[in-house]
Amino acid sequence: MTPFISEIIGTAILILLGGGVVANVVLAKTIGNNGGWMVITTGWALAVYVAVVITGPYSGAHLNPAVSIGLAVAGKFPWQEVPMYVLAQMLGAMLGSGTVWLMYRDHFNETEDAGAKKAVFCTAPAIRNIASNFFSEVIGTFVLVFSVLYFTDASLKAPETIIGLGSLGALPVAFVVWSIGLSLGGTTGYAINPARDLGPRIMHALLPIKNKAANDWSYALIPVIGPIVGASLAALLMLGLS
Repeated sequence: MTPFISEIIGTAILILLGGGVVANVVLAKTIGNNGGWMVITTGWALAVYVAVVITGPYSGAHLNPAVSIGLAVAGKFPWQEVPMYVLAQMLGAMLGSGTVWLMYRDHFNETEDAGAKKAVFCTAPAIRNIASNFFSEVIGTFVLVFSVLYFTDASLKAPETIIGLGSLGALPVAFVVWSIGLSLGGTTGYAINPARDLGPRIMHALLPIKNKAANDWSYALIPVIGPIVGASLAALLMLGLS
């Protein structure tokens, strides 16, 4: 599996499971209806875990343009590969969100709240204040990327003596995302990933969803630019401390 295909598949699974838990909680007549914020943040964290397990060996499991850019700023990833990764992540996010709609289509049809239907696809601020919303996305992504930059392998240096966790090695990033959601996600819904928000937002505009809300393109740049700025600041700080 090539890195390009890996990032498509991984990001699609990330959004399938992440968007899926939102659909299960907010759409009408689902078994998980009204499950609450704990269910959503836990579902997203586990979505990250599954996606990282699948894609880590093939692409490094970026699954997020902000992560790719942050790693490039830190000198840990070649800049020439960033566009390919970002394209794959966008395609994967669109594929994943479209699959969520197909799976939950009956429940979309039963849901009267247009805002709830849009929430399955993209984020929105709890209180609309562009400066504060931007700051929230910067800080959330800063924590994510700064943590990722300091992850280390569980291994010994001696030849042929390796202590690893196998697939459990993906747990740290899942815990970071879970922590961000629980602690910092209440302001904007913690996109912290340009592809995670923009790709599904485009799909929300394209899909034949009954009685859907406006796509709020005036806000759409916040969960794109904010994470990129946050990731870049994290990388620059890491370089300054190294």
